[in-house]
Amino acid sequence: MSIIVTIPAKPRTGTGKGPARATRRSGRVPAVVYGAKKDPNLISLDPRDLMRALRAGSFMATVFDVDVDGKAERVLPRDVQFDPLSDAPLHVDFLRVSPTTTVTVDIPVAFLNEEASPGLKRGGLLNVVRHDIEAHCRADAIPHHIEIDLTGLDIGDSVHISMITLPEGMRPTITDRDFTIATIAAPTVVQEEAAEEAAEAAAEGEEGEAPEGEEEAEGEDKDKAGEKSTEK
Repeated sequence: MSIIVTIPAKPRTGTGKGPARATRRSGRVPAVVYGAKKDPNLISLDPRDLMRALRAGSFMATVFDVDVDGKAERVLPRDVQFDPLSDAPLHVDFLRVSPTTTVTVDIPVAFLNEEASPGLKRGGLLNVVRHDIEAHCRADAIPHHIEIDLTGLDIGDSVHISMITLPEGMRPTITDRDFTIATIAAPTVVQEEAAEEAAEAAAEGEEGEAPEGEEEAEGEDKDKAGEKSTEK
């Protein structure tokens, strides 16, 4: 089931950049609730409540109850605009959802049992190809994260989407291939040693082979020696 978080809000009036700037000057963050064939609901948020929700992680995959004067609307964040300099939130878009609403969200992945991975215990590195998985699911069944068990994985092994048991009703947006989520890579030191050994082996092979020019010269010397012996 989805984790539902209540966030308090206040109504605001006026559309456009001017009223939004006025809301920010008053110390609040402008936001809008839209969808479900209803009129948009203009609201403002306390920046402390919003930052707390953002820092909790999985913000875009968290269902909220936006409480405006005791009346709550169930929503899912669809967009957050940030100040390019201060990184402070400037505006939030929320989509109204119901238990039957199907949404597309990015679900973070969480790796479990790293200590039970032989590859990691031998110094291998967990190479995360995808930190989240884009999937379709019902709004009331968005998981907080997708767990990936690393037990038994050795160096060179990969984790593909087909190896993961997804929650019921959830399906990845990518369906044309068994995409990779993570791999257990060899340690950098091992890779460097292997490269050095390969280079040394190649160098030794080159030293053991006489250049074509030298082989021809040796043959010519033998022929000349044979001619001198005949002349005598």
